[in-house]
Amino acid sequence: MSSDAGHTHVADNHCIVREMSSHLHTTRFSVSPVRSYRDLVVWQKSMALVTEVYRHTERFPRAEAFGLTAQLRRAAVSIPSNIAEGQGRLSTGEFKQFLGHARGSLLELETQILIAQELGYLGTAEGHELLEHAAETGRVLNGLLGSL
Repeated sequence: MSSDAGHTHVADNHCIVREMSSHLHTTRFSVSPVRSYRDLVVWQKSMALVTEVYRHTERFPRAEAFGLTAQLRRAAVSIPSNIAEGQGRLSTGEFKQFLGHARGSLLELETQILIAQELGYLGTAEGHELLEHAAETGRVLNGLLGSL
């Protein structure tokens, strides 16, 4: 199990939440069973990322509807979809393979966000917000991969 302070990771079919209080320097753990892919924090974070991507791409030029807009949305949707499909597989190896696909889609999304910024479709603040959310999702995803 990975133990990044303040992050949530999943290991051995349990959702392990680690909270750290900076002023008390105490650590509290709570464990709840993962019954569904919907219980995975990384799936929840990636679903929120999809929503953000859709909201930001609504303002893209109409000429990009079948170009960068579609690519960004497809990459974003692929992240939680692969996490869900992998969690439903029968072996840890298959789960890891699908988490790897999700990670690839996340990196694809980050690249496309940078392209959208270069083209002026996303402002600096918007792009930074999306990239930060993607980075947080990536940290949790990498923690899960490392715990398997």
